[in-house]
Amino acid sequence: MIMKELETVALLINIPEKGLFRGDVGVIVSVLSDHVAEVEFSDNTGKTRILTPLNKEDLIRLRLENVEA
Repeated sequence: MIMKELETVALLINIPEKGLFRGDVGVIVSVLSDHVAEVEFSDNTGKTRILTPLNKEDLIRLRLENVEA
């Protein structure tokens, strides 16, 4: 899967030692290789909680679509 910088992603696994859990939402800030991206996770105020490299296979890209009501 091709992932680019500034894409919104969600975590597919738990990483409790980093305080990260399945479903946490972050933003790719750097693509480090074909298999690894550096992802920033923020708190509710927008302050960076953790910036960490993660395997792309442990992430899913989130898409926003306009839906007519």
